[in-house]
Amino acid sequence: MTKRNEEDLVQYILKMSEDIYNALSPGVPTEWLSSDLTVAQLRILLVLQSRGPTRMSDMASTLSVTLPSATGIVENLVKKGLVKRETDPTDRRLVICKMSPAGQESINRLWSSGQFQMERLLEGLSLEQLRKAADVTDMLFNNVSEKEEEVATDETLA
Repeated sequence: MTKRNEEDLVQYILKMSEDIYNALSPGVPTEWLSSDLTVAQLRILLVLQSRGPTRMSDMASTLSVTLPSATGIVENLVKKGLVKRETDPTDRRLVICKMSPAGQESINRLWSSGQFQMERLLEGLSLEQLRKAADVTDMLFNNVSEKEEEVATDETLA
C-alpha cells in the first residue's frame, strides 16, 4: 500500500470494514428475527444499556420523541417485563426507567451474536497477528476514551 494522506486512509479503513462485513456474510441473526421488539423499543433498551437508569424526560429528549411517545413505548416494554419504572425518591413527579433482568438478557443475546461475528473475524490469525489486532484495538479504545473525556470536560465547563 502506498503512503496516503489521512483522509484517504480513513476512507480505505471504512471501505475495508465494509468488505470484511460483506465477506463474513452475517445475514440477520436469528435472535433478531425471533424478537418481538419494535425498533423504537430496541432504541429505548439501547439507551438504558448505555446510560443506565434514565429519567423518562431525558429518554424522550435523547430519542427525539415527545414525552407521551416515550411513555407509550416504555409502557409496552414494562408489559413485556423488559423495563421497570420507578419514581425519583427526591421528586415523585420524575419517572426513572431502568432495565429489568429480562431486558438485560435480551440485550445480551443481541450483543452475543455480534461477538460471534468478531470471533469469526479473528479466527485463524497467528499469535503475532492477534497481538497486532490487540494493539489496534487498544489504540481505537484510547482514542474514543480521550474524546469522551473531552466531551465530558466541555459539558462541565458549559
